[in-house]
Amino acid sequence: MLKVKEMRVSEIIPYENNPRKNDGAVEAVANSIKEFGFKVPIIVDKENVIVAGHTRLKAAELLGLETVPVIRADDLSEEQAQAFRLADNKTGELAEWDNEKLREELSELSAELMESLGFSFTEEEKRDYEELRDMFEEAEPKEKNKILCPYCGEWFEVE
Repeated sequence: MLKVKEMRVSEIIPYENNPRKNDGAVEAVANSIKEFGFKVPIIVDKENVIVAGHTRLKAAELLGLETVPVIRADDLSEEQAQAFRLADNKTGELAEWDNEKLREELSELSAELMESLGFSFTEEEKRDYEELRDMFEEAEPKEKNKILCPYCGEWFEVE
């Protein structure tokens, strides 16, 4: 059974050979923690060395948190823990964005919020997203077989 427990930040030991350069993501992760809470625990081995979660630890330190949620992966061998450290980061790189769905999701959210979480927008894109969000809130289809295009704001018939 998976157990999440609170652990003092000062007791968590960064893995000394962490190959991931994560300083550029710390502020965005800290903003995510501020906005949504600490929803993804740090994973440590039996000696409290980080297996996954170096960026979350740095974000917690930036926020001045005293404790964070932790999962102890003491069931992993040293080789498994080492492989998991790499796989945890690599698997995220293998995924791609579906830009159409991403645009649709972003159009319903504040550009400022998303920027604080690591997305970047030009001033024109910010205005576009705000206008699209307002359009979705105000839009009501006149007929059930019509949808609103998130790109151009036009209604289209759906068969």
